[in-house]
Amino acid sequence: MERTQIQRARAGEVTPAMERVAERENRDPAFVRGQVADGQAVIPNNHAHDSLDPMIIGREFATKVNANIGNSETTSDIEGELRKLHTAVHYGADTVMDLSTGGNLDEIRAANVDHAPVPVGTVPIYEAVKHVDDPADLTHELLLDVIEKQAEQGVDYMTIHAGVLMEHLPLTDGRKTGIVSRGGSILAQWMEENGMQNPLYAKFEAICEVFAEHDVTFSLGDGLRPGSIADAGDEAQFAELDTLGELTRTAWDHGVQVMVEGPGHVPVDQVTENVERQQSVCDGAPFYVLGPLVTDVAPGYDHITSAIGATEAARAGAAMLCYVTPKEHLGLPEEEDVRDGLAAYRIAAHAADVANDRPGARDWDDALSEARYEFDWRRQFDLALDPERAQAYHDQTLPGDNYKEARFCSMCGVEFCSMRIDQDARDADGEMSAIDDETDLGASAAAEVNLPPVGSHDTSDVPEKVEIDGVTFTPEESHADD
Repeated sequence: MERTQIQRARAGEVTPAMERVAERENRDPAFVRGQVADGQAVIPNNHAHDSLDPMIIGREFATKVNANIGNSETTSDIEGELRKLHTAVHYGADTVMDLSTGGNLDEIRAANVDHAPVPVGTVPIYEAVKHVDDPADLTHELLLDVIEKQAEQGVDYMTIHAGVLMEHLPLTDGRKTGIVSRGGSILAQWMEENGMQNPLYAKFEAICEVFAEHDVTFSLGDGLRPGSIADAGDEAQFAELDTLGELTRTAWDHGVQVMVEGPGHVPVDQVTENVERQQSVCDGAPFYVLGPLVTDVAPGYDHITSAIGATEAARAGAAMLCYVTPKEHLGLPEEEDVRDGLAAYRIAAHAADVANDRPGARDWDDALSEARYEFDWRRQFDLALDPERAQAYHDQTLPGDNYKEARFCSMCGVEFCSMRIDQDARDADGEMSAIDDETDLGASAAAEVNLPPVGSHDTSDVPEKVEIDGVTFTPEESHADD
């Protein structure tokens, strides 16, 4: 049986995936190997995911961002899902999670794996529930069969809500928002109706064996995460976290990579405490956080409320951020929502990397600032996190090519542009020192995710066309501001 990344790292081997990660992170391959061997970082890399460009998740590396995509009962179009995948990768997602709950689950999952240069994650209990009339009818065997099938399809990591135990459920009784995790609520219902322990906990070692065979990474789910800031930091949340620490060590004993999922709604003053507690309880396993949302009052803007918490979480040591879109709590995100969510989270991740003084992270900021001061509009657009959006906003009021050379924008106009005034003053009296504009991004020590452009994954192994039910098509690659 082919070994996992963590098993090979423990044996002293630097794998091709580790070599590629070292290149992308601008780090020593031996350091990458050591982090994986110690469980402090993971390289989700299913043996069957042929189109993958390997990446790493760990607090010592650049902060990563996941994008959730997937269909629902009302939207089951495979081509639409592949367009969402393309949009996510184009705008900088480091991983994607296929959270489909509608139809064509196998076909959508297979297409996503085939066409994703980034790791693909799933929540297998979503599919398992589709096979029964009532969640209470789920069996241990069905859950294992679904997990094994998805592993064989090439899924790189799976959310497994094995930390929700029967004895934890009474701890949720006084909550304002109860159990908000879909997987957590399904398992709570199953335990209450069957009077048995969580089947994913009961069969955890069997799941480890499947994961070890295919090198699937655990994303230990936070089924009892708080769904409102009122419920943050309660007994239920931390009781589950303690169990996740135990499961982390069990998975490591089986040679399986592990990351741990974190809370969804947390007041900003409690975010750092949550990260530090997870790192202690789970022996440094990478922390993967949803948000967290730091206030509950902004439906329609939760990509902003959560990006605030995400920045603080990443600054405190969270390794990967799960984006939240403007549609959170309101509906299934479409392509433009995916774009907006990724913009917010790429900003959060980069801001945290700058604050944490990651090598070269600020070079991108400096280069863009220099282009802005020099009124080099084209370079400013090229360096932007979302170049199409930046140019579209500029061109709404000053669309002509001549304005790409102008020493002003429509916000201040010619007369009141502060940088033009400053430059003219420097030129006039010669006493003010010149501005250094020599940032060389080509020589930067930054990891790829902290350099433009975003979405720069190697897609050479991704098929150009898709064939579904005998029909061949190319996923549309246009974007709103192109």
